[in-house]
Amino acid sequence: MLDLLAQSPVIFAVVLIALVVSLSVHEFAHAWVSDKLGDPTARQLGRVTLNPRAHVDPLGMLLLVVAGFGWGRPVPFNPGNLKYPKRDSALIALAGPGSNFILAVLAAVILKFVSSGSMVGGALYLLVFYNLMLGVFNLMPFHPLDGFKIVGGLLPNNLAIQWYQMQPYGIIILVVFIFTDSFQKIVLPVVGILTKLLGLTA
Repeated sequence: MLDLLAQSPVIFAVVLIALVVSLSVHEFAHAWVSDKLGDPTARQLGRVTLNPRAHVDPLGMLLLVVAGFGWGRPVPFNPGNLKYPKRDSALIALAGPGSNFILAVLAAVILKFVSSGSMVGGALYLLVFYNLMLGVFNLMPFHPLDGFKIVGGLLPNNLAIQWYQMQPYGIIILVVFIFTDSFQKIVLPVVGILTKLLGLTA
């Protein structure tokens, strides 16, 4: 992205805004669903908002600009406040990538009525792309990504206990996943397929 800044500050700004919006929607969805399921933690911390200042992590955003990947501020929740902790934890996790897919679909629909060559069209396409990428990436089944909790919520209790015992190794798997060809070979092809399903050119 730093190369993009040097080539076109305007396009860089549009990309950055698209990323901030995508991350904010993702974290807001986590907070909103956890609040609706009975846990007030996120609301008490001021996270049930679309204001990017509540969700953007400075280090995560810096890495996003420098290295091309990053993260928002994780939304905390207390499973003890949930009626069905295992199931509801999975629903809270699913809300993040689910919101990104919804935003991607909405942006793709609006894009049908806007010139793809315009600044607005370019911004909408970037919203589609980055939301699909965030959605697919966060569904990967290893901690701390959302997919880990989603799988845990789907497994029977005895298997879920064994699954959550792998949590400490998740960050190692994530680092390997990011710094090898796994991201390019798994996430980006799926994003390409979804982009085509939305009627856009990958």
